Amino acid sequence: MSEPAPVAPTRDDDGDADLRSYAAIGDGRTMALVALDGRIDWLPLPGLNGVPAFCALLDADLGGYYGVRPVDDFTVTREYVGATNILATTFTTATGSMRLTDALNVGVAGRLPWVELARRVEGLTGTVPMRAVVMPGTALRTASPWLHDTVHGLVLRLDGLTLGVRAGEGTDVSTEDVSLRITFTATAGSRHVVGLVATEKEPLFLQPPAELDAGIDRTIDAWRAWSDQFSWDGPWQDQVHRSALVLKLLLYAPTGGMTAAATTSLPESTTAPKNWDYRFAWVRDTAYGLKALFRFGLREETHAAMSWMLRRVREHGPQPQIFYALDGSLPPAREQRTDAPGWRGIGPVVNGNAAADQLQLGIFGDLFTIVRLYVDHGHVLDTETGRVLAAIADLACDRWREPDAGMWELKENRHYVTSKLGAWEALTGAVRLAEVGQIPGDARRWQAEAEKIREWVQTEGWDENRQTYTWYPGSTELDASILLHAISGFERGDRMRSTIRALRDQLGSGPYLHRYSGMQRQEHAFAACSFWLVSALHLTGDRADARTLMDELVRVLPNDVGMMAEMVDPATGDFWGNLPQALSHLALVNAAITLADADGDSADGAAD
Repeated sequence: MSEPAPVAPTRDDDGDADLRSYAAIGDGRTMALVALDGRIDWLPLPGLNGVPAFCALLDADLGGYYGVRPVDDFTVTREYVGATNILATTFTTATGSMRLTDALNVGVAGRLPWVELARRVEGLTGTVPMRAVVMPGTALRTASPWLHDTVHGLVLRLDGLTLGVRAGEGTDVSTEDVSLRITFTATAGSRHVVGLVATEKEPLFLQPPAELDAGIDRTIDAWRAWSDQFSWDGPWQDQVHRSALVLKLLLYAPTGGMTAAATTSLPESTTAPKNWDYRFAWVRDTAYGLKALFRFGLREETHAAMSWMLRRVREHGPQPQIFYALDGSLPPAREQRTDAPGWRGIGPVVNGNAAADQLQLGIFGDLFTIVRLYVDHGHVLDTETGRVLAAIADLACDRWREPDAGMWELKENRHYVTSKLGAWEALTGAVRLAEVGQIPGDARRWQAEAEKIREWVQTEGWDENRQTYTWYPGSTELDASILLHAISGFERGDRMRSTIRALRDQLGSGPYLHRYSGMQRQEHAFAACSFWLVSALHLTGDRADARTLMDELVRVLPNDVGMMAEMVDPATGDFWGNLPQALSHLALVNAAITLADADGDSADGAAD
């Protein structure tokens, strides 16, 4: 692979950077998004659902940021430090070059009880005057930061947060309003560290700068140790491993749930108000993630995600929720809008997600996919969980006949075909679990209802004239989520093949797919759909086309460091929607797994 060419980072007139310019670092509880120019424009504290202390990403004027960059004009190259989530950015100016290494540090025994951001600057050649700016924002215009002079120096406070800025020897620190300015000079062989430590509503442990610096090396070692446990010898090694590292960042370490994305309210469109908060744990994403985690031989993450999800179901059931708050509680059913303008002024900026109280039948299938995967990999359910799952299977027998909001969380409830297939997947999974003695209940009823769903889909969900599965009965429109049921094993024959051809013809744009009919006029292509297409092509026999498409997607869709957002503009390659997006990375990983299977058929039947 050739070395990336240096680029000169740019921002628009309002100070917003292109979404494709961001890389992510994290510690298992929160994530920072670092732009090409070395500026952190998104960092909620202490966790992803916490106070957005630095959120210029959504509020260029008042959001706040933490920048480290040369004073003079520069070009940039960057990469992660091997198989880690530590970012290294090399800046080159007319007078020299230096490297910025960014880490959210971990401790000797794992995640630290405070948040510790370390930024190391190493001089490479010549002389490079440097400037760092630590400017906390207004937490989406809900709070005001202030500087507090303590016996141990200045700290920043914001809405319950206490932030201690740490600057090592050879730096000069000054204040301007409620920000800190740090200046120093990088020369060949020099080494400086700047960073911060943060807590919420608790005392602040003020780490010495040298400890932050040492923490970077410790954190590199920790990520390398994790990657050493990662097992994948299939194709697209680099892309699969990088996506796995992104997914590890999105696994919320305090509970084990998988966060859908690190951000809120990044727009999917300029023409429709499609701004959502994805800082929640979707059952769907956890289900899709377990297939990859099992295949990669990752034990702790698999059990943590599985156990966390089943605890939530027992606590809040029997109707499974679409998603849960990261602490396991039920999320609020209403969004709260803020006054922040949004990325490039495309609001609204919201906290919460109104889809929380929707009926989505697909969630039944997602839940049973998780459990079936777990059991098929040699593990055992506890008695209480078995009883709850049997009750959920009984509930699916009744509720599949109801209209719902569908996978795409739409406002109008209909009899969406893929929703019925989610119930079918749940009931066939329940039958399997009963057969192996893991759940009690009447498996004959579950089997009978599964057959009724199959008959309904084959008659009500099939358009004989157009030779496609439809979005819902009577509709002539298409829904790309039908691809998931080539993957689930429901249909891999002529009907699915003709539907795939229609999807590519009507929803395709180059290698990309839109979610469903009409979206070409409202939003950009949905990244995961293209990878679902790869898997579906392979599983319906078009393996050469699947591999060709996969090769193209891994080349053009991720950014320079392997990040993917929710959506992509087919014309420009620009990112849209929240990022990094778990579903996009999960779809890439599971497409690679599907194509790597010798017989092209995954024994666990899990969706990608």
